[in-house]
Amino acid sequence: ISFPTENAAEWKKLFKPCASQRLFLPLILSNVDSLLYVDTDILFLRPVDDIWSFLKKFNSTQIAAMAPEHEEPRIGWYNRFARHPYYGKTGINSGVMLMNMTRIRRKYFKNDMTSVRLHWEEILMPLLKKYKLNITWGDQDLLNIMFFHNPESLFVFPCQWNYRPDHCIYGSNCQEAEKEGIFILHGNRGVYHDDKQPTFRAVYYAIKNYLFEDDLLHALLLPLEEELQKTQHTYCGRIYKVFIKQLTKSIRDLSNRRSKER
Repeated sequence: ISFPTENAAEWKKLFKPCASQRLFLPLILSNVDSLLYVDTDILFLRPVDDIWSFLKKFNSTQIAAMAPEHEEPRIGWYNRFARHPYYGKTGINSGVMLMNMTRIRRKYFKNDMTSVRLHWEEILMPLLKKYKLNITWGDQDLLNIMFFHNPESLFVFPCQWNYRPDHCIYGSNCQEAEKEGIFILHGNRGVYHDDKQPTFRAVYYAIKNYLFEDDLLHALLLPLEEELQKTQHTYCGRIYKVFIKQLTKSIRDLSNRRSKER
């Protein structure tokens, strides 16, 4: 863990401990071209390699990829409560962030502090100083401000790549997940560890308790589906099949690949 010497204490306490570390990865890992950052409450329900394919879809101006904070503006946080600029209609969520760090280091960013465009390392502290009394979600808010002024630099991937409780607690509002299932599950707000969202908790504990030498179908998928069926009294539980649709496919693909290798 590394922060700039100047104002290190302020960066460390921004939002959650070490959360703002992601802002400095392009500077700390100066020889790394690209990187996938995920929060510690992320579970992959399909191979992690697959999200890397978005890097190939970047156009010449795009430097990072994230999912929208909300799909439904009526329950959006940024569009209802933010006291600072934010990307798009509902903002972006930085819990899953794909970064072309070579491009990030090279880019000059438009901003609302000076008419001069600034490099990444030049813009972070001035942004914090200007907006620190107006931000709620720490570094994620700073990223929203940056991409508000530089929207051409962001690739937005669908909500199924960063699926959070807000996508189902008031009713299903991630259409991509309904079609293909959840690819990456994001258990923010501590939902893996309390009883507020038992559907998310069931997935977490199924994966946590799975032993890698055991059969994926009988030791992971079938017990998980049984637990998910018990959560149908909740909005998320009513669509529990989206939580296992992609996992089922991943297990089937792995089984087929192993069969061919024999």
